[in-house]
Amino acid sequence: MAVTAPVWSLLALSAAAGAVAVVLAPQGARGWAAIVAVTAWVVVAVTLAIAHRLVVGAQRTAMERTVEADRLKASTAALEADAAHTSDVALPAVVRLVRGGWNAAAALDQVPPPRSPRHRKLLHMAAATVEEQGQQAASLQAGNAQLREELGAEITRLRDELEVMTTEVQRFTRETLPSVTVRLRAGESGASVRAETVLPEHPLLRTSAESVVRELALSERRALAAQTASAKALSRVQAKSVSMLADLRTMQERHGEEVFGDLLRLDHSTSQLGLMTDRLALLMGGRPSRAWNRPIVMESILRGAVGRIAAYQRVRLHCSSTAAISGFAAEGVMHLLAELMDNAANFSPPIDEVHVYVEERGTGIVVTIEDSGLKMADAAMRRAADSVSGRLTDLASLQGTRLGLAVVGQLALKHQISVNYRPSSRGGTGVVVLLPRQLIAQENRETHQAPGLPTAPSRPRPRPPRPRPRPVPR
Repeated sequence: MAVTAPVWSLLALSAAAGAVAVVLAPQGARGWAAIVAVTAWVVVAVTLAIAHRLVVGAQRTAMERTVEADRLKASTAALEADAAHTSDVALPAVVRLVRGGWNAAAALDQVPPPRSPRHRKLLHMAAATVEEQGQQAASLQAGNAQLREELGAEITRLRDELEVMTTEVQRFTRETLPSVTVRLRAGESGASVRAETVLPEHPLLRTSAESVVRELALSERRALAAQTASAKALSRVQAKSVSMLADLRTMQERHGEEVFGDLLRLDHSTSQLGLMTDRLALLMGGRPSRAWNRPIVMESILRGAVGRIAAYQRVRLHCSSTAAISGFAAEGVMHLLAELMDNAANFSPPIDEVHVYVEERGTGIVVTIEDSGLKMADAAMRRAADSVSGRLTDLASLQGTRLGLAVVGQLALKHQISVNYRPSSRGGTGVVVLLPRQLIAQENRETHQAPGLPTAPSRPRPRPPRPRPRPVPR
């Protein structure tokens, strides 16, 4: 309507202008002027009509677009509000309800649904997914709980089994194995020991324990066989050495001065050989090569001990005792003192002397052996004390050059002899040997003398009477 008024005003003005032009035209040209004016007015009217239609159409189109834009804005705002409601309200509420134990349908009924179908579908999918995840999590949790229970039961079973195995291993190593070793070393057969031994009940431990006992029995049997064979061989050497000594003494009494010195040196070398064979025999569980039927005076005991070592010329005896050692212990005491004198001579300078003192006390006879060598270190002193005390009896723990002290320990235990080390007043090491009263003979008038100390082969001299050695039964 706003556009129509100007159009009509323009038509009226153009019509008035045409009329004025016709009136003002000459008389003869008024017809043509009227025709031109009418034609021009018609053109103007048509033009205005077309322009009016175009303007009205453009206005209508602009209005429709404005309405569509407003509708789109409203739709976009509604979608944004629906999306915000879905993401901020509906979806968190559904997830919380489903995780709290509700099923998806019940949770969706408790939440206002979105207006958009797509948002509703998305909300349904999210609820179903959360519900499925919850079911899977519950299933996994139940499976984990069952697995933890099974694993805990298995760990408990393994722990109990391990404790039982540990107890069996400790009992086998602390009680069974030492008992088996002692019985096997005592001479019992491996079959009887295995039959009477309580082995672990666990199959693996039982198999290992049977293997250990079997190998131990085999090694002990081999060691016993080797020791027995060595003892038998040494007994033959001992018997031969005793026989050679007897022959040499007979030859010394029969021959003159020209061979006496040589025979005396052979006698001394054979005595040293006898000391070494007796040492090995005693370590192997054998017996000394000689035994005496009657008591032997202490001086003869000392001279017999000195005659068995290589450095006999460096030993100085200080003995005024008339006591005698009983025959059953005479050879053991002689060997014990020979080992201690030999050890003192070997570990002192070649030019220094070894002094041996004998005293009679109320508790027995005290023999002190002192050298002038270097003082023993604390560790060496402790090891020597362990050896002479009899605590080191295993052949595997003995050094090849320290066998004599182990023999001293065995003889000391056998005859209850006390042997102790101390620093010597001469700067070296001293050994104090206490021979108990039970080894001393009661009647000294029936005593005999043992083989004397070898001397330089200068001239023959009368030899003291000697008790003939009694062969030891083998």
